[in-house]
Amino acid sequence: MSDTRDAKMTEVDVHDARRFRNALGWFTTGVAVVTTRVRGGEPIGITVNSFSSVSLAPPLVLWCLDKKSDTLEMFEAATHFTVNVLREEHQEISSRLSRKGDHSLAGLAVVERGSGCPALRDALAHFECEVEARHDAGDHVIMIGRVLNFDHAEDGRPLLYHRGGYQMLPPL
Repeated sequence: MSDTRDAKMTEVDVHDARRFRNALGWFTTGVAVVTTRVRGGEPIGITVNSFSSVSLAPPLVLWCLDKKSDTLEMFEAATHFTVNVLREEHQEISSRLSRKGDHSLAGLAVVERGSGCPALRDALAHFECEVEARHDAGDHVIMIGRVLNFDHAEDGRPLLYHRGGYQMLPPL
């Protein structure tokens, strides 16, 4: 198939990280916060847009964590985590938990799950997971979790991320 759209696409040096990132930005993602608590310590969370389902049987999900993240040591020590799918009104929470050094859940409405792992009370969906596997993948670690429990809201709208910024679905 050839048309004028093909002519506008150009090949990119795959080693050009900024252009590669810009190309990936065309893929709109949801925004989630992954939370955990290590050995009775304070609960933490980090914003991610790399959340994905892996398997229905058994129920597995994944997310990816940058090896330079200041939360890496805690998530590598964690036995459980919860993926919290954010609502469109959660931009402030997402921005706060995406910054280095600011991963405390203090001041946020949380509930403790059966594993002792916290969940954001008002999230659209929660996936409480036991760590199934961790895989080294370039500059990230792929965290795979076996879903132990999940729940979801009956209404609400997701927070989206596209081309370097937050986006909202158009009004219904």
